[in-house]
Amino acid sequence: MALLADPDAPTEIAQRMARTLSARLAEKAGQGRRFDVEVVSEPFTSGTEDPPTLMRRIMDRGSAENWDIVVALTDLPLHSQGRRLAVNLNHAHGLALLSLPSLGGLRLQTRARRAVEEAVLGLAGPHTTGAEGPPRRQPLEEGTDDLRYVVSGPRGYLRVLVGMVRANRPWRLVPGLSKALAAALATGAVATVNSTVWSLAASLSTPRLVIAMVGSVAIMIGWLIVDAELWHRSAESSPEARQRARLYNTSTVMTVGIGVLVCYVGLMVINWVWALFILNDQVFASATRSPLHAEEYWTLSWFVASVATVGGALGSGLESDEAIRAAAYSKREQERRRTLQDDHGGQPSK
Repeated sequence: MALLADPDAPTEIAQRMARTLSARLAEKAGQGRRFDVEVVSEPFTSGTEDPPTLMRRIMDRGSAENWDIVVALTDLPLHSQGRRLAVNLNHAHGLALLSLPSLGGLRLQTRARRAVEEAVLGLAGPHTTGAEGPPRRQPLEEGTDDLRYVVSGPRGYLRVLVGMVRANRPWRLVPGLSKALAAALATGAVATVNSTVWSLAASLSTPRLVIAMVGSVAIMIGWLIVDAELWHRSAESSPEARQRARLYNTSTVMTVGIGVLVCYVGLMVINWVWALFILNDQVFASATRSPLHAEEYWTLSWFVASVATVGGALGSGLESDEAIRAAAYSKREQERRRTLQDDHGGQPSK
């Protein structure tokens, strides 16, 4: 059998899973059954989001290699008949297509392994494995697959959304914004030694500090999405296309938002350390008429982090769009967006 995985996160999951999958399947199947697992990494979802098309590709790939069972893993959120698809099984051909976002964002490796084991054991019959040899490959007919959907409603939507964000791995945005972070750090270093900033920070209440934080983070998120053209616009007008566009755009906002928040917390800690090193309590007290205690350090660091984040938003304009996309999206999502841009005659990245 083969685990056919999209590049990036699906391939990593498949490779970790394959270390123990053969033994686990043999133990659960019993009767002396043996499973040889091969991991193949290739972008089998390239250029399409249509499950029937993907199943035909999987079948052709399995026929070319003479695999008995093929389980394909993708971080593509699949849709079928207006619903979010979790697993597409075809027992006659020994094929399974698993959408990783449908598993959510927590304990993804464990959930993926269990889903693959369930799919393989369900497909492993006399007609697919064992001494009788590989199955005869008949043409794939639509309507004969076993489709399993994500639970409907807000709960299912949230599960898929969190799974998409998890696949994008938003923490990678931090090193991808090196120029923006350099601008933010420079802004923070200057603001920390500015007496006007001291007075402003000392006069701000906690609600106003929260508003400053939310505003600066929102500016950074909006600037990155607009400047790097991360917003998804569907050329189709169908309800399913609009729903898919909303899902992609929401995952984009969450991915970029988590990355920016990580940067914000990092800036706050660095500003706090810098303030501990550079500030003089007598000079600070003379400028603000307030003693320099632990609370003043944190208040100043908090406010300066907001100021520095706005400076970082301006600095992010120095990053290339490709660098930001590479940091914000999985490789499959990057490929999907490049394909859409090419199809719509999009302009090249700056």
